[in-house]
Amino acid sequence: MKKVFTTLAGFLALNSLVAQQSQPDSLKNIQLEEVVVSATRATANTPVAFSNIKKEAIEKQNFGQDIPYIMALTPSVTTTSDAGTGIGYTGFRIRGTDITRINVTINGIPYNDSESQGSFFVDLPDFTSSLSSMQIQRGVGTSTNGGAAFGASVNMKTDNASMNPYANIGSSFGSFNTWKNTVEIGTGIMQNRFAVDGRFSTVKSDGFIDRAWVNMYSYMLSASYITNKTLLKFITFGGNEKSYQAWNGVDLDLVASEPEKYTRHYNELGKYTDDNGQTKFYDNQIDNYTQTHYQLLLTQVFSPSLTLNGALHYTKGEGYYEEYKTGRKYVEYLLTPPVVNGEALEKTDLIRRKWLDNDFYGMTFALNKKKEKYELTLGGGANKYDGNHFGRILWVRYPNQFTPGKDWYRSTSDKSDMNIYLKATAQLTPHLVAFGDVQYRYINYQLQGKDDKFDSDKNEMRDLTQEHNFSFFNPKAGLTYNMNANNSLYASFAVANREPNRTNYTDAGPNEKPTSERLYDTEAGYRYQSPNFSFGANFYYMKYKNQLILTGKISEIGELLTTNIPDSYRTGIELTSAIQLHRMLRWDANATFSRNKINDFTEQGVDVYDADWNWIESRDNALGQTDIAYSPNIIANSILTFTYRTFEAALQSSYVSRQYIDNTSSKERSIDPYFVNNLRLGYSFRVPHVKSVNLGILVNNLFNVDYETNGYVWYSYYLDGKRMNEKRYFPQAGTNVLANVTIRF
Repeated sequence: MKKVFTTLAGFLALNSLVAQQSQPDSLKNIQLEEVVVSATRATANTPVAFSNIKKEAIEKQNFGQDIPYIMALTPSVTTTSDAGTGIGYTGFRIRGTDITRINVTINGIPYNDSESQGSFFVDLPDFTSSLSSMQIQRGVGTSTNGGAAFGASVNMKTDNASMNPYANIGSSFGSFNTWKNTVEIGTGIMQNRFAVDGRFSTVKSDGFIDRAWVNMYSYMLSASYITNKTLLKFITFGGNEKSYQAWNGVDLDLVASEPEKYTRHYNELGKYTDDNGQTKFYDNQIDNYTQTHYQLLLTQVFSPSLTLNGALHYTKGEGYYEEYKTGRKYVEYLLTPPVVNGEALEKTDLIRRKWLDNDFYGMTFALNKKKEKYELTLGGGANKYDGNHFGRILWVRYPNQFTPGKDWYRSTSDKSDMNIYLKATAQLTPHLVAFGDVQYRYINYQLQGKDDKFDSDKNEMRDLTQEHNFSFFNPKAGLTYNMNANNSLYASFAVANREPNRTNYTDAGPNEKPTSERLYDTEAGYRYQSPNFSFGANFYYMKYKNQLILTGKISEIGELLTTNIPDSYRTGIELTSAIQLHRMLRWDANATFSRNKINDFTEQGVDVYDADWNWIESRDNALGQTDIAYSPNIIANSILTFTYRTFEAALQSSYVSRQYIDNTSSKERSIDPYFVNNLRLGYSFRVPHVKSVNLGILVNNLFNVDYETNGYVWYSYYLDGKRMNEKRYFPQAGTNVLANVTIRF
């Protein structure tokens, strides 16, 4: 092994010498790379609230958990994990807004799924290892590509081409049989022009929740061509995830009443009874999806003041989730029931796969003109999504002339999304900077074919065929007043519009007609910056018209459902601070205090039964002003960091106040407040023939707190005059440990 390391180190050293001798001075650490995302990122003179996460911070926190957990300690962010460990299906909310209404881009290219509008980071395992930086803009923010930002936007940028050759080998391992292995290699700049960088990763974990295992791999490969004024970069990244389904959550009432049978990590998915009456769990109750991205990025400098940034992109996605379903009606799957003792059976067990095969492609551009006292950016993009949805039945317990692989529904989706924007920043006086931003966005969305739901009135699968067109105008304006080098004030007003997603249409009730929503966002803030202390305060008031608010219910595949609410708002103040208490001790903290309200809310359609379970009526409850679901009034984070030479220890603390899991403000249907601490340790050193060896330990949930980060209402009703609540929650793991080691050559 020593001989291998010595040979590799010698090879890299030789390449490094050649690369350094051939680098043109004008490269200047490849500053052209930063132009790739500059059009959609905020700066100190942009009057919006934002947080930057740099490469160093990303690397320190990278133990194999998904991207939401890299963002977890930034203002107004809450995170959740289906498996309870931060690996696999994870999510986050910002200011109470869910991921379907948060704009996510990678190198300025939209990442949100065009139909669900969500961002599934499980499809990008260990993508964290390929990130150079992230920026989170809260509120509407500045114009970007893709879906509207109704709570925030997250802008991710992949690694720059390395100036020098390198090779990195890293592994993480820990609780719940978690393993992450990563190999990275780069050529450095060759022949003054070229660079190639690559990464391959595998991630495995059993999860805290029963059978919530994941088995994933991913890769990234980039090839760069660089001159003094041109950067042409081809990037491909992607991977495959296989994960056991855990999206139903846990019935904690059963855990409390029958602890000998149910635990906090109990998973009901895949449960069935075999022919011998034995309870079993289906082994292949999985989600299996492959996603591959291709990006071609161009940055062209025409002059010191004029730059063009353009991109072509294509994403291929294909996969399915497989389920064992019990007690299913033959007719709902277009199956012919067998006749037993002269009567046709009505129900059977079966195994099904729901497939998604999609293509997403398009282009983005940004032309930037920058002078001493003003800056103009003309940008936009055009994107197309083609999706195929279909279901296949693999097995039927009591079949009748059944052919395995039989289709029972099939539909197509086509979505075109185009936008163009113009941004301007002008230095009006030595202290006053004005910002303006206008965007026009057009969407055409078409559905054709049959849904997976049966229409009993027509005795066929429900027809989905429909078309929707949207035209949105989104203006933004603001001012920044720089009082001096340390103090600044800003204020802005922005309008955003957003279309419904696929689920809004497919799961709408018979009398529901989903419509677009509009947000009026007012932000005002103060920033103080000095070498040893910084402070920020941001006030926001987000007024919604027809906001698509989470109802607290989920679809059969774990998607949280929404409905239009005519009048609602979010308002609050976000506080951030950082202080160097001592040359070895730093304290970073942030807190959000907010009100998130629906005006004149009516809870609709609550079933009422008598004591013998006879249905009486469907009741509506007028509740007046209530809290918006999943929107805590307080979110607070603290990071206390001790550094001594190359050793670092950080105590990370998070508090989240009560969250209601529907819109009734009922404590019986809520997530309890929680306060959780993590401890991160890091140490680096050097050995011969190696640049560095980095060691890390992350102790999650240091004090072994029982807590839940997500939940929903399975069914709520009245029985004999008493309100009954069947709920599901997503418990998170108790104390668990991850350790990592990275060797850099």
